[in-house]
Amino acid sequence: MTESGSKHKLSVFTLMMINVAAILSLRALPGLAEYGWGLIFYLALGSLSFFIPSALVAAELASGWDDEGGVYLWVKEAFGPKWGFVAIFMQWVENLPWFPAVLAFGGSAIAYTFDPQLANNKWFIVAVIQLTLWVATFLNFRDMKLSAFFSSSGAIVGTIIPGILIIVLGVEHVLSGGTVQIPFTPAALMPDIESLQQLMLLAAMLISFTGMEMSAVHVNEVRNPAVNYPKAIFAASALIIGLSALGSLAIAMVVPADGVSLSAGVCQAFDKLFQIHKMEFMTPIICFLMAYGALTMVITWMVGPSKGIREVAHEGYLPKRWQKTNSFGIPTNILIIQSGLSALVSCAILFMPTVSSAFMLMSALAVQLYLIMYLLMFAAAIRLRYIRPDVKRGYTIPGGKIGIWCVSGLAIVTCIFVFVFGFIPPKAVLDEGFPASAGYIGFLVVGIAVFTYVPIYFYNRAVKRHAELK
Repeated sequence: MTESGSKHKLSVFTLMMINVAAILSLRALPGLAEYGWGLIFYLALGSLSFFIPSALVAAELASGWDDEGGVYLWVKEAFGPKWGFVAIFMQWVENLPWFPAVLAFGGSAIAYTFDPQLANNKWFIVAVIQLTLWVATFLNFRDMKLSAFFSSSGAIVGTIIPGILIIVLGVEHVLSGGTVQIPFTPAALMPDIESLQQLMLLAAMLISFTGMEMSAVHVNEVRNPAVNYPKAIFAASALIIGLSALGSLAIAMVVPADGVSLSAGVCQAFDKLFQIHKMEFMTPIICFLMAYGALTMVITWMVGPSKGIREVAHEGYLPKRWQKTNSFGIPTNILIIQSGLSALVSCAILFMPTVSSAFMLMSALAVQLYLIMYLLMFAAAIRLRYIRPDVKRGYTIPGGKIGIWCVSGLAIVTCIFVFVFGFIPPKAVLDEGFPASAGYIGFLVVGIAVFTYVPIYFYNRAVKRHAELK
């Protein structure tokens, strides 16, 4: 049991909120809203082919291997420490571009509290990212109880309450006879896949929700994890899918698709809805709450993967300084390294045409890195059914070996599809003034190559050093 775990136990509700805080972000709603009524089809397809399989696999693996380490432990059990290291490193390193993407949304929300024009000011957004990164880092230096508080409060006041409010205001707008920006017809529900761009959009939608496995590193801090961990992730799944679908529709009904900013679209939607209802004073209040939600989302994500990286360091595959923890068992050096690198990555925004294009590019790199981890995780779930059938799992995907092949196999096919089409630049990025498709693809290729090589380099160096000591 971890030091933090010995002091505080997480309830099912708290763990559910950690999952909601880690996955559900209102920043994703404008992107979903672009699909109009068709987003229901995409969300249903994405849930069936990726989100639900990832929740089921995470529940089985975490309830069978409940030591700290999360995805590192699972992949290590299946394929050895080298690939376990690659898996957890991908989960950790994808945060480097992802944190700036989330906090760019937070910066846009802060801008709407006093001057919406600042939402497009790159220097302001980068300054907000830099400040909040370090605030989040030092807040995480306390025990898990404080981190759990931020996760729960951020999920409730920064995501769930604004999400419900935008749904209520959207419905009220329609019922009061307001103009609806999207058609609600059977034809509009079905996708129109006629180009590579449409396939790219489909690929992006299929993994709109990632991160369900992240909370597995807290499994030792949960009462009766074999029962309560699956409960928490299934409850979180229902809440995430429901709020995402209804919230995106509310934005699509009110804000024209060509008028939605990818980084500030939720704030635009609230601003428009509050103007319609003569409640303009509410815009800065709700935007402040959403900025708080973005901060707590980063707080939630900092600790989880960092604990997995600490396990890698303890086994000698990373420099000794990566092993350092404080009195609360928090890997402080890893958090500092992570935030420093992420702050450096965020400076790339200054060289992008717009905040929105930077937001999209960083999100795309984070997704590609994350998919490598998911491919290893789903493959590990299949292999462990064969080589470790003796391990008692608190939750087991039904259907025996056929069941695990169907669930994990479908998710693997989805990941490969998304990875391939993820190299196609979104039209929105090119429209925002990004130089060319080659630059977009080159950025992703170089980023993937560099970040994949790093764990392999450290692993090979550690193995060589160990052999020399013998």
